[in-house]
Amino acid sequence: MWKKVARPLLALALLAALMLLVLQGGGADRRAAGAQGVPLSDAALAERRGALVDEVVFTQEGDLGKISGLIGNGGLDVYGQGITNTTLFRRLRDSQSAAYDLAYGSSMEVTVNPVGPRFANGDLNPFQVPAIREALNWLIDRRHVADELYGGLAVPRFLPLSTAFVDYARLADRARALELRYRHDPERASAVIGREMMGLGARREGGRWLVDGEPVRIRVLIRTEDTRQQVGDYLANLLEDQGFTVERLYRTAEEASRIWIATDPAAGGWHLYTGGWVATAINRDESDNLTYYYTPRGRPEPLWQAYSPDPELDRIAERLERGDYASTAERESLLLRGLELAMRDSVRVWVVDQLNVAPRARELALATDLAGGVAGSSLWPYTLRFQGRLGGQVVFGVPNLLTEPWNPVAGSNWLYDRLITRGLDDPVLLPDPYTGLFWPQRIAGAEVTVQAGLPVARTLDWLTLETAPEIQVPADTWIDWDPAAGRFLTVGERHPEGLTARTRTRVQYEPGFLDRHWHDGSPMSLADVLLPWALTFERADTDSPLFDASYAPTFEVFQRHFRGWRIVSRAPLVIEIYSDQIYPDAETIVAARAPSVSPWHVLALGIAAERRGELAFSSDKADRQQVDWMSLVAGPSLAILERHLGAAREQGLVPYRELLGPYLTNDEPAARYRALADWYAARRHFWVGDGPFYLDSVRPVERNLVLRRVADFPDPADKWLRFTKPQIPELALDGPLVVAAGDGAAFTLGITYADQPYPGEAIEAARFLLFDGTGGLAAKGEAEPVAPGRWRIGLDPEQVAALGVGANRLEVAVTSRRVALPAFGSHVFATVPAAALATRTDAIRAGNGGAR
Repeated sequence: MWKKVARPLLALALLAALMLLVLQGGGADRRAAGAQGVPLSDAALAERRGALVDEVVFTQEGDLGKISGLIGNGGLDVYGQGITNTTLFRRLRDSQSAAYDLAYGSSMEVTVNPVGPRFANGDLNPFQVPAIREALNWLIDRRHVADELYGGLAVPRFLPLSTAFVDYARLADRARALELRYRHDPERASAVIGREMMGLGARREGGRWLVDGEPVRIRVLIRTEDTRQQVGDYLANLLEDQGFTVERLYRTAEEASRIWIATDPAAGGWHLYTGGWVATAINRDESDNLTYYYTPRGRPEPLWQAYSPDPELDRIAERLERGDYASTAERESLLLRGLELAMRDSVRVWVVDQLNVAPRARELALATDLAGGVAGSSLWPYTLRFQGRLGGQVVFGVPNLLTEPWNPVAGSNWLYDRLITRGLDDPVLLPDPYTGLFWPQRIAGAEVTVQAGLPVARTLDWLTLETAPEIQVPADTWIDWDPAAGRFLTVGERHPEGLTARTRTRVQYEPGFLDRHWHDGSPMSLADVLLPWALTFERADTDSPLFDASYAPTFEVFQRHFRGWRIVSRAPLVIEIYSDQIYPDAETIVAARAPSVSPWHVLALGIAAERRGELAFSSDKADRQQVDWMSLVAGPSLAILERHLGAAREQGLVPYRELLGPYLTNDEPAARYRALADWYAARRHFWVGDGPFYLDSVRPVERNLVLRRVADFPDPADKWLRFTKPQIPELALDGPLVVAAGDGAAFTLGITYADQPYPGEAIEAARFLLFDGTGGLAAKGEAEPVAPGRWRIGLDPEQVAALGVGANRLEVAVTSRRVALPAFGSHVFATVPAAALATRTDAIRAGNGGAR
């Protein structure tokens, strides 16, 4: 495995701190000395290209308690991790120098190791039994975790669907029934655990579970940087109460990732992990969560490869991932059944969805994502700025840096690593931070054609959506790969009888798309488009030295829906992609299909190193072959890649020359490797991108790295500044507190934003759910608009009578066309017999005693 540079001794640590102060310009003095740039003017902004600031210094700071103070004294300008601690939030809220943004896409869950029933070290793993994993859902009191441990900055979450996204709002009535099935029930949890433990040959003596006379030990891997430490202790206490002997492994992100994600779960290093996830953009279609979190196709790491889901769950997950459904109703039916099976499987036990508070200096601005906040924002590189200033240096704090190796094929998926690389690369489309719909960044437009009757819709006008009774795939479309010849095979060769597809996506890239340069100065070419596609197939070929077993499940799903792609035109670049996979939004189809670029000469070094068995792109393959997980920016990989760079320069290396050769000029390989050698000599890393910033320096020991602005970036600096604040509906649900059985009832729903009525045309739906005293769903329906910002929910006498006597709950879910985040509200009222209500009214009147 890749090994990070060891932490320095005291002298090196002091030197690192001094270097960081130099980079930051001395805290508050840094800002006073002009690190915030120059005064902004319309003329200066009109001339500016690319980023609005000159430099971004990323530095590691894991102590959340320091953040407000560091922002106040100028040590930090913005922090990547959201704050969920109520004490720290109040401190931030009351600060005169700090501000914050809110995000709703973070979640916390218990990741379960399902290997067993025995680990390689001989220890018993009770959680190999699905019923014991399922019982954790009844054991954990999610309301306690949300209210007490997260101080109200969280809501209970039961299902693999975020409570903050559209799919949950659409399925709320049916999802609630599943949530009620798994509400807190410790007695039921104890009964299941006891039954299953005895089935594993364990017995309980003196309140402790024993196997072969030894205590059954559970290793709980607990993250220490945030509220997950308290959650981990709470979980450990619950397990000890159940009779297990618990070992609490307190670890930072870096330390924990080496245990739960980078090593073989069969080794027995852990049983449970306090996992955390951030949706880095609004996810309008969460149906692929079943694949990602519950099947080996989700990720290449060893843990995922150990998953063995119920065959029905696996089939449903795969169908939803491919979009194998003919209607919205069929999609929802598949998803609901998949959710039910996922809860039985419970290799993940979802606990809460968090409200994250992202801290920043009051004078700093950037477009944060409604789901992912600062850490998930795709637009931060294009919008980061000081108010009223242009240029300057921003110090960006994150809780950890370089947690996992960086490479563009199967490198780090760690949140804060990806946060940084989003500033270095320039995607062809970017997600709207408030709706999740995609906008063009490097494409001029797209045409999407789907088979007639499929449930696909278009919202934005930069693309077109058409239907056709049948979509024929042209014979010259590339659909497969010949590894021996190193070339693509066509549909005509593979399917001489002809082939159809459910979708055709024609993407036209912006003029001059391939006239740009990589950060090392190399001109782009079509080879940068083709080589990543070749790797898609080569890494799934069992006869190739690049074969990666952990990638095979993902490729199998891709191959089931992929129907080929072809280059229609080179100037302008137009590419057609055919597939049987669909998404509800046409914009998402384009984003999923449109090929991006990666520098072929950098990939060539990684390919050469993996072919020789010296490095591996993925963590899983690195483990299997006992080599380093490839990193382009740090660690022992650099020396190996440097050696391959020397060999590539000598040989004029071109991987898959039969494929790439026709798209390269004669001097391109030599020029590219020369540029890369100069780049590496100056910066000591191999990360070459095309984004608004380039990676200037990486200092693993000092725990910081520096990004600098690309002065000739093609876009005007204000291209994405139209994104300011999300218009999230604000709800006020009012109505009677007591209703007599046999009477009807009316409730008023106020929907506003910034104290103004929310535009009626912007409301997609305002649905209500009525629950009786047992938690059962008694009724559902739509609220009716009666005035600007006012809606009415009416219950007829029959609906009220069906509730019986007791406390009831009315819930509303409002979805807006302006933001993808649904808004929720609730109102509790009691139903009583009519006679009881009359008696109570008389008593109140008597108590008033008349006028005095």
